[in-house]
Amino acid sequence: MRYEVTGKHIDVGEALQTHVRTELGSVMEKYSQRPTDATVIFSKSGHEYVCEATVHLSSGLNAAAKAHATEIYGAFDDACEKMDKQLRRYKRRLKDHHKARSEPVELLGASSYILAAEQDDVEAEAETLQPIIVAEMETKIPSLSVGEAVMQMELAGAPVLVFRNEGKDGVNVVYRRDDGNIGWIDPRN
Repeated sequence: MRYEVTGKHIDVGEALQTHVRTELGSVMEKYSQRPTDATVIFSKSGHEYVCEATVHLSSGLNAAAKAHATEIYGAFDDACEKMDKQLRRYKRRLKDHHKARSEPVELLGASSYILAAEQDDVEAEAETLQPIIVAEMETKIPSLSVGEAVMQMELAGAPVLVFRNEGKDGVNVVYRRDDGNIGWIDPRN
């Protein structure tokens, strides 16, 4: 497994990198035999350290966890514990989906745009009726079943996930509703 341990305006020493590799490696051994890579980013928010950990699994799914603590090792340990809990919760489903899927998850390329929230020159937008694009990026849309999409959204801690439905070959959306349930949007052709 390939590890990328970085810090935003923080010097990440060799001892912390070794701790991350050891602890995250032991968690991944329990739940996933073939993780591809892990990214751990440390940053500082006020007096607390923030740790964001993302692990890409060979099945195409991503597991993500984020934690805050007053010490940098504590922040990582809390994030690692959250990831352990997520993977433990989905262990059976991860293994079942992994066996049923003979090929890795297919990813389709798509454009992703960030639109300006507020604008100084409202008249300019009114004339063209086009929103101002702040950033344009390339993103990947996975081909998943609805169950895999819900699991991927839960593992990533995301409020919404856009995916290509394997069963119907259409673009679908799953999202977390305000009442705690999961919503699924399946447009008809």
